[in-house]
Amino acid sequence: MKAVEFKTGIKTQHILIPSEMQAQIKTNKDVRVIVLIDEPDAYDDLTFQQTAQEQFLNGYSDSDTVYDNN
Repeated sequence: MKAVEFKTGIKTQHILIPSEMQAQIKTNKDVRVIVLIDEPDAYDDLTFQQTAQEQFLNGYSDSDTVYDNN
């Protein structure tokens, strides 16, 4: 199996295949399609997770290291 990757759009419920990729796709062959959708909120989720972790660790003091050895 061969994989090709490209960014494209969807127009009238059809996935647009760039012309330079069409030559690589043989007609009358079965293909497997995986659709990955960019999620703009994913960055915000990561930022929130990092900030929450930093804030949590800010409350950790050196005296708490006594619990790390158990």
